[in-house]
Amino acid sequence: MVSAVLGLSLTAAVSAQTSSPAKTRPAAATATAKLPAFTYGQHPGAMAFADDLASRRNLDPAWVRQQVAQAQRIPTVARLMAPAPRGTPKNWAAYRARFIEPVRLRAGQRFWEDNRSALARAETEFGVPASLIVGVIGVETLYGQHTGNFRVIDALTTLAFDFPASHPRAAVRTEFFKSELEQYLSLTQRTGMDPQALRGSYAGAMGWPQFMPSSWAKYAIDFDGDGTVDLFNSTTDVIGSVANYFKVFGWQTGQPTHYPVTFDTGKLDKDALLAPDILPTFSVASFTAKGAVLEGAALQHTGQLALVELENGTAPPSYVAGTENFYVVTRYNWSSYYALAVIELGEAIQALLEPR
Repeated sequence: MVSAVLGLSLTAAVSAQTSSPAKTRPAAATATAKLPAFTYGQHPGAMAFADDLASRRNLDPAWVRQQVAQAQRIPTVARLMAPAPRGTPKNWAAYRARFIEPVRLRAGQRFWEDNRSALARAETEFGVPASLIVGVIGVETLYGQHTGNFRVIDALTTLAFDFPASHPRAAVRTEFFKSELEQYLSLTQRTGMDPQALRGSYAGAMGWPQFMPSSWAKYAIDFDGDGTVDLFNSTTDVIGSVANYFKVFGWQTGQPTHYPVTFDTGKLDKDALLAPDILPTFSVASFTAKGAVLEGAALQHTGQLALVELENGTAPPSYVAGTENFYVVTRYNWSSYYALAVIELGEAIQALLEPR
């Protein structure tokens, strides 16, 4: 869920971690080519950070220094933070096809059937549809199949102290990852989890829902009542935590996420409609006055709307009228493509379920 702050797609982590392995080299050649790992005990800034963190958080300084000192620099992690090349076309149809596909649909159906009780309870207690919860977990980690292969301590420390300087937002992101490293060490010390053992995405997101450490601290809940929050092994905690995340960010029970929209070309002011991006800004009256055409239930919508544009490469874009709840979904990942994929995956899986 680092994407909610950095605008990243966590699915890139899955892609990077599940790509075909390189061809095997002879053992001697591999040993010769492998360089000694750089550990952050050799980094004065990292050690100063550890001392400051221990002081501010009232943690054992020796313990904090030991954890940071054992972290290894992972060049791959830094490379994965590089922004997409300029001019790379977005394509909603291609993006959607990566997630609304047979393997994920079957896995999602099994997940829903195996967790009906927890999903129903989450929907009742938080007002968040089971389909949305199932969609998020499916897009993030394919129902726990791809939770990440990087040691979280390595990923966070690399990005905190060796974030690519060429990145246009390097300073902001460096501070973000320092904060997440602080949250991670505080979380593991508080819960007794081994900070050297946990694995996650290249950005340090963890567990089935890919929560960053700060999100784990703020939104993860003990939904199975066993006294422990476990986003790696308890699907009930995962379900409750995702539902809680959306509720905290303002999910409105019963409100649709979006409506179909077409245009009246005679009075269309698309630039004005797109100016607020995905932030709901328009009433139904002001939306339609600028040439957007709504039908049915959309005309009775009492909240604000946004015109959401999804590019399709060289083909014409797709459009939907996003509600406040659509915007809430984008707080999990700041991408309208991600949000609509999550929504449609969950709805497609729900359509496959046998009635009970």
